Amino acid sequence: MMDVIAYIGLGISAVFNGPALFSLLGLGIPTALVMLLLGLVTGIAVGGTPGLAGPMAMAVSLPILLSIFGVTPDALLPVFGFLIGVMKGATLGGAVPAILFNTPGTPDAFMTTLDGYPMKQRDMPRRALKIAHLSSVSGDTISDIVLFICAPFLAVMVEGFLDLPEKTALILLSLTFIASVIGNSVGKGLISVSLGLCAAYIATGDDFHPRLTLGVESLSEGFSMLSAVLGVLIIGEVFKGIEDLWRETGVVNGTVSKQGEVRDGLKKGDLRRILPHVLRSSAIGSAIGALPGVGSTLAATLGYSVGKSRHQRTAHPDDVPFGEGAPEGIAATEAANSSVSGANLIPVLSLGIPGNSAAVFLILAADSIGGFNPGPAVFNFTSPAVNPELVIAFGIFTLMAMGNLINWTLGGVFMRMMSVMVKIPQKALLPGVLLVTLTAIYVQESSLVAVWVAVAFGVLGYLFRKLDISVLPFVIAYILAEPLEKSARHAFAASGGDPWFLFSSPVSIALVLMAVVSIMLLSRSSRASREGESGRRKRRAVKADV
Repeated sequence: MMDVIAYIGLGISAVFNGPALFSLLGLGIPTALVMLLLGLVTGIAVGGTPGLAGPMAMAVSLPILLSIFGVTPDALLPVFGFLIGVMKGATLGGAVPAILFNTPGTPDAFMTTLDGYPMKQRDMPRRALKIAHLSSVSGDTISDIVLFICAPFLAVMVEGFLDLPEKTALILLSLTFIASVIGNSVGKGLISVSLGLCAAYIATGDDFHPRLTLGVESLSEGFSMLSAVLGVLIIGEVFKGIEDLWRETGVVNGTVSKQGEVRDGLKKGDLRRILPHVLRSSAIGSAIGALPGVGSTLAATLGYSVGKSRHQRTAHPDDVPFGEGAPEGIAATEAANSSVSGANLIPVLSLGIPGNSAAVFLILAADSIGGFNPGPAVFNFTSPAVNPELVIAFGIFTLMAMGNLINWTLGGVFMRMMSVMVKIPQKALLPGVLLVTLTAIYVQESSLVAVWVAVAFGVLGYLFRKLDISVLPFVIAYILAEPLEKSARHAFAASGGDPWFLFSSPVSIALVLMAVVSIMLLSRSSRASREGESGRRKRRAVKADV
C-alpha cells in the first residue's frame, strides 16, 4: 500500500513540479497544467461548433504539439494534458449548440436537444446550460474514479494470469468485438479491420525483404501512422463534408434561432431532482465506456431512455415530461455521454487497446514520444527501481482530476463564452480544417510524401463513408497490428513452432470462442435490427400511399 501511495505522490509531483512554462508572482506555472487548461478551452470551442468534434481537434493538434515539445520524456505530460483537456472539453461543449440552437455539436449531444432546446424556448437557457454543466462534470468525475480504481486492478490481473497465447487471443477478441459493435454491419466491420491490418503490415515485420509491396519501391518503407490515421479519420470526413455541402441547395450556417435574453438560473429543487438521473446515467455510461468500441452515443441514448422510463413511473403530475424541457432529460443525457470518456481509458491504460477515436490519439502520442507504452506492464508495482511508466500513469490520473476541478469551477463560464462558435459556417470551416491538418502532417513528417499518403488515405476514408463502412475499426486495427504480430510471433516461438498455440490453454481457447460467438450473435442481432427497420419503412410507405 505504501508503494501505491508513493507512486501517487510521484505522479502528482510530475505534474506540479514539471517544467514551468512561465512564472507568476515568483511561482513557476507547470507546463502540463497550462496545456490542460488550453485543451479544455479548445475542446469546449470545438464541441460547441457543429461539424467539428474532439477527435478532430486532437488529430490536428497532435503533430503541432510534437513539433513544439519534441519527443523527449518531458513532453509526455504536457501533450497528454492538452489531449485530455480537448477530450473532456468537447463533451462538455457539445451541449451548448444543442441547447441554444437545437444543433448538436457532437452526435451524442443529439439527445440533449430533446429537452435542452424546449427549455431554452421557454426563456430558460441559463438554467438548461447550468444543468448540462453540472450533469456533464458529475458524470465525468464519477467515470474518472472508476478508471482510477479499475485500470490498475485489470492490468495487474492481466499481467498475472495471461501469457503470450492468451494476450494474442485477447487482442483478437478486441478486434472482432470492435468490428462487430461499431457500425450497422458486422461484415463491414470485419472488412474495415482486415483492411487496417493489411495496410499496417505493408513493408513491416521481421522479414529480410519488405512484404506486401508488390515490388513498388515507394511502398518499401511503409506508411507513416500519423498520415494514415489522420487521413482516414479527418481528411476523409472533410471530403465527405465538402460533398454534402456541394449537394445542398443552401448552406446552413448553424444559426437556427436567436438566443433570448438570459434572465434565469437554477431553480429550487433542481439539484435534488436531477441527482438520481445523474448517478444512474453515470453508472450506465461508465459500464458502456469500459467496453472497447462502444461509444458515448449509445450511452446517451440508453441513459435518456432509462431516465425517461423511470421519470414516467415516479413523476409528479406537475412535473415537465421528457421531451418538453424536463431538466431530468438534460441530466440523464449529459451524465451518460460524459461518463464514457474516463471509462474508455480503462482498456487503453490497462490493455493498450483503444476503444474510441479520442483514445486512438492518446495511443499515437505515447507511440510518437516514447517512454510510455500503455498496457499491463505499466502498472508494475513490484519493480525494485522506480517504474517511470507508472509515474506517468498517475500523472495522467492527476491531470484528469485537475481537468474535472477546472470544469467544475470554470467550465460553465467557458460554455457560455463559446456559444458564438456555432455561427461559423461549414463552407469556411471544412477547408480550414483540411489546410491545418495537411500543414500539421508536413510539419511533423517534413515530407511531401507523407502529405500525399494522408490524402490517399483520406480518399479511402471518403469511400468508407460512402459505402457506410465505419473507419474506426480500420484505425484501431492499424494501431493494434504491431502488438498483435509481436505477441503472436513470440507465442509461436515459445511454443516451439506449434501452429495451434492459440489453443494451448483453456483461457486462450475461451477468448477465441468468445470472439467467434460475438461475431455470430452480434451479426444476428444486426440482421434482425435491419429487417425490423426495413419492415417499419414498408409500413410507413403503405400508410403514405393510403
